Amino acid sequence: MSPFIAELAGTTLLILLGNSVVANVILNKTKGKGGGWIVITTGWALAVFVGVIVTGPYSGAHLNPAVTLSLAIAGKFDWTQAPLYVLAQMLGAMLGSFLVWYQYKDHFDADNEPGVIQAAFCTAPAIRNNGRNFVCEVVGTFVLLFTIFHFTDAAFGVDKTPVGLGSLGAIPVAFLVWAIGLSLGGTTGYAINPARDLGPRIMHALLPVKGKGGSGWDYAWIPVAGPLAGAAIAAWLSIVIK
Repeated sequence: MSPFIAELAGTTLLILLGNSVVANVILNKTKGKGGGWIVITTGWALAVFVGVIVTGPYSGAHLNPAVTLSLAIAGKFDWTQAPLYVLAQMLGAMLGSFLVWYQYKDHFDADNEPGVIQAAFCTAPAIRNNGRNFVCEVVGTFVLLFTIFHFTDAAFGVDKTPVGLGSLGAIPVAFLVWAIGLSLGGTTGYAINPARDLGPRIMHALLPVKGKGGSGWDYAWIPVAGPLAGAAIAAWLSIVIK
């Protein structure tokens, strides 16, 4: 499997499972209606687990432009490959979101709350405060990447061979995403991944979802810029403290 196909497939699985658990918990007439935050954060952690398991051997399982950026800044990934990875991640996120919509179409049709419908596609803050929302996304993504760099160093000792996310093993990464969601996710919904938010937001705008309302484009820059900034800070600090 080529790295491009791997990143596309892995991100598709990530969004299919991650956004489906949100849909299952919040949309009307689902079996999981009202499952709550624990179910959502656990589902997202397991979605990461599946994505990393499937794509790790082929692409390093970045599944996230923030991961790709951070590894490239830290010298652990070839900059020339970054655009290809990001394109695959965006397409995978869009495809995964389309599959969520198809899977839950009857339940989307049974819901009449635009905010609830949008939440099954992309993130929105619990309390709108652009500056603080941006910082929340920076902090969540910083924790993700800074910890990943420590996983890498611990796994490869003094050699510190450049590796991708998949080489870390899926279970530690899943637990890391779970911890971020449980502790930090309540403010903005913890996008911590530009493709995870932007790809499904585009699909929310394009798909004929009954009663969907707007796609929140005035907020959309935050779950893109925040994770990228957090990723860059994590990479910089990992270089400084070597």
